[in-house]
Amino acid sequence: DRRPNVVVVLIDDMGYGDLSCHGSPHWKTPHLDALHASSVRLTDFHVAPMCSPTRGQLLTGLDAMRNGGTIVASSRMMVRSDAPMLPAHLAAAGYATGQFGKWHLGENPPHRPQDRGFEETLWFPLQEISSLSDHWGADYFDPVFRGRDDQRTKFSGYCTDVLFDQAIGWMGRMQAAGRPFFCYLPLNVVHGPQWAPAELRDEVARRFPQLSAGQVGYLAMLANADANMGKLEAFLRKSGMRENTIVVFLSDNGGYALVGRYNAQMRDGKSRLAEGGHRVPCFLRWPQGGVGGDGRGRDVDGLTQVQDLTPTLLEWCGARALPGPPLDGISLAGALAGRGAIPDQIGRAHV
Repeated sequence: DRRPNVVVVLIDDMGYGDLSCHGSPHWKTPHLDALHASSVRLTDFHVAPMCSPTRGQLLTGLDAMRNGGTIVASSRMMVRSDAPMLPAHLAAAGYATGQFGKWHLGENPPHRPQDRGFEETLWFPLQEISSLSDHWGADYFDPVFRGRDDQRTKFSGYCTDVLFDQAIGWMGRMQAAGRPFFCYLPLNVVHGPQWAPAELRDEVARRFPQLSAGQVGYLAMLANADANMGKLEAFLRKSGMRENTIVVFLSDNGGYALVGRYNAQMRDGKSRLAEGGHRVPCFLRWPQGGVGGDGRGRDVDGLTQVQDLTPTLLEWCGARALPGPPLDGISLAGALAGRGAIPDQIGRAHV
C-alpha cells in the first residue's frame, strides 16, 4: 500500500564486460555481482553511445533526437525545456527528489538539475570534475560541489564516497519525514581522469602489473564504486527500506579502458556505433513489487532502451506524466514482474 522509493545509480563509461558477473577476468565486483544475482537483468538493453544523450533519454523518456540533447558539448547537451523530466513527474505525485553527482545536461537556468524537478541537488558542471567551468583546482579528492542555490561547498574525502554518503544521508532524512523519494545518483567514475584512492591503485597495480596506469586507475575507481554499492545495500537493509525500494543500476555508454582486453564478445566501445558502444548492463530490483529479490534474479530478453525507464518507473510509482511531448519509451513493468514478454519496440517512436 505504500509507494516505493526509487534509487537510480548511473555509472559513467563502464562497459558491459567490466563486471565480474559478466565474465570480466579483471577486478572482482562482488557488490554489483550480488545486485545482479537478486535483480531482473535486461540482457539486450541499449543507451546512446555517449554521455549526455543517454542522460537526457533516461530522464525524459524521449529519444535524444526529439529531446534536443544529442551531443556532449555546447547547446546540444541541453534538453528542451518543454519536456518534463522524471523528477518533475514524481515531484508532482508527492515524491521527494534528490540528485547527487554528474549532471551534464546544462549548467545555467533553465537547465540546471534544480530547474528540472530536483528539490535537493549536489552536482558539478560539464562532463567531469576538473572541467573548464568547474571550481578552480577541482579534484576527485576533497571535491567542491554545487547545491540547490548554486552555492559551492567543499567536502572531505573521495568524490564517490562523498556522493554516496550525501545521498544516503538525504534518503534517511526523507524516510524520517515519511516521504517517498526518488534518488538519482549519477556517478562521475569511471570516466577519466583516472584518479582513485592510492591504496586501491596500488592493490590493482600489484595484482595486474601488465595493465597501463590508466587501466589501473579505471579498475581502482570501479572497485571503489562497487564498495559504495555495498554501502548503499547495507543502508537499505538496516533502514528497513530494501523491500520497497526500486534500485536501478546502469551505465551511460560502452566502456573504453579495457575494451581491447575483454569486451564480452562485442565490438568497439564508447562513442562507437557497434554494439559495444551502446549495449550496457541494466539491473532492476523491487522485491515488494515482484521484481527480483533474494533468490529471484532472472534474465529478461527482448530489445529495451534507456528511454523505457521513465514510463516504467512512473507506472510502478503510480504517477502520471505531466503534459508534454508524447514519450518514446514504453513501460516494461509487466514484463519485469513476469507478466508477459517485452512489448514490441518496432515502429513505436513518435516521428
